[in-house]
Amino acid sequence: MKNAVVTGGGSGIGLAIAQRLRADGMHVATIDLNPPADDEFAFTADVTDRAQIDEALKGIRAQLGPVTVLVNAAGQEKFKRFTDLTFEEWQRIVDVNLNGVFHCVQAVLPDMLEAGWGRIVNISSSSTHSGQPYMSSYVAAKSAVNGLTKSLALEYGPSGITVNAIPPGFIDTPMLRKSEARGYLKVQESIDSTPVRRIGRPEDIAATCAFLVSEEASYITGQIIGVNGGRNT
Repeated sequence: MKNAVVTGGGSGIGLAIAQRLRADGMHVATIDLNPPADDEFAFTADVTDRAQIDEALKGIRAQLGPVTVLVNAAGQEKFKRFTDLTFEEWQRIVDVNLNGVFHCVQAVLPDMLEAGWGRIVNISSSSTHSGQPYMSSYVAAKSAVNGLTKSLALEYGPSGITVNAIPPGFIDTPMLRKSEARGYLKVQESIDSTPVRRIGRPEDIAATCAFLVSEEASYITGQIIGVNGGRNT
């Protein structure tokens, strides 16, 4: 049985992915700033802090064993005009969305290399296709995740490790609803401009992720697979 780690597994897309992988028979540990109390394999850690990630993985390996599946779903948005954005605000978004991926991938790669098998899925954003106003830090970081995904796929493919990214479209998550409540977007307008005429569900992303970490996806790597109802923005 494979052991998986899902960052950002406390809510939204990360939670749906963790639930789906467990339903598919994997042992799944989650890492989150606010992990659910009913998750026996939940670990509290900030993905921007390598020491905290290493400590969480130490506990995960002690309970489950080596980790050969990693899903980087932790994320944070920032809506602000670029000229008003402080470097500290920029840095925090880059730290969570990009450097967090760096820390987690580096931390689990030794397990995958020793096993000669691994699956890494990075959750990026459909905003990387066209950009989004007032979200420069977020879009820049998520775009970098796509580039990192492609580079890692080339570097570690010969070692039996695949690396792919999923840029979700508009998905009905707590993060999205908070953005709507603050007036940054209108969900109904997004639905109206989506060809399939509905908002995405976290389970839509989880289903794609479940395939990418399976044996059936062994010939898929370095790909940016949009799950967006046909709306590439």
